[in-house]
Amino acid sequence: MNAVPPDAAVASSDRLRITEIFLSLQGEARAIGWPTVFVRLTGCPLRCQYCDTAYAFHGGEWWQIDDILAEVARHGARHVCVTGGEPLSQKRCISLLKRLCDEGYDVSLETSGAIDIADVDPRVSRVLDIKTPGSMEVHRNLWSNLPLLTPHDQVKFVICSREDFDWAKDVVAEHRLTDVCDVLFSPSFAQIKPSDLADWIVAERLPVRFQLQLHKILWNDEPGR
Repeated sequence: MNAVPPDAAVASSDRLRITEIFLSLQGEARAIGWPTVFVRLTGCPLRCQYCDTAYAFHGGEWWQIDDILAEVARHGARHVCVTGGEPLSQKRCISLLKRLCDEGYDVSLETSGAIDIADVDPRVSRVLDIKTPGSMEVHRNLWSNLPLLTPHDQVKFVICSREDFDWAKDVVAEHRLTDVCDVLFSPSFAQIKPSDLADWIVAERLPVRFQLQLHKILWNDEPGR
């Protein structure tokens, strides 16, 4: 059997499966409103019942990390968001995040919270999505991630019901999350009225940030926007 050329071996180990790379406005979290390049990785081990990016579960194309960086640079934005699917389900996502930081970008990672974040470059703002019971994936939460959070990170809860709100409120208090980083509450669009969630937060004097997904308001969640 012929040996694999060393450069070919490196190339095969330095690539990721990508669903799309595009420029838009960041629709949520701390960088909301900023022109942002989104790098959407393919694949996710979770199946949240409200998922709005199921098209990223399968398919995609293999990209070399150097080519991903070149495409990001072509768009000319300072902010880059690596998302999915679940981007950390591809192990080489860790390398991509480091390379983006090395290039001087303001990098965020949107992750489900079901995979260990310990190896993510500390320059990355990790947006950790804690799954509520209403997501149907609450059992996938990796609670050992929470002690790893820093003020540079963010925690997000998608709220599907009043029961979800009360559950999330208890998690925030138990783990003292608002003492560590920004905590974001978002309504699950098809399940509760945004005004109801806003009223609950105000009534409870809860020190969390209410957010609506800007891209849904502007473009009705159209892929690539």
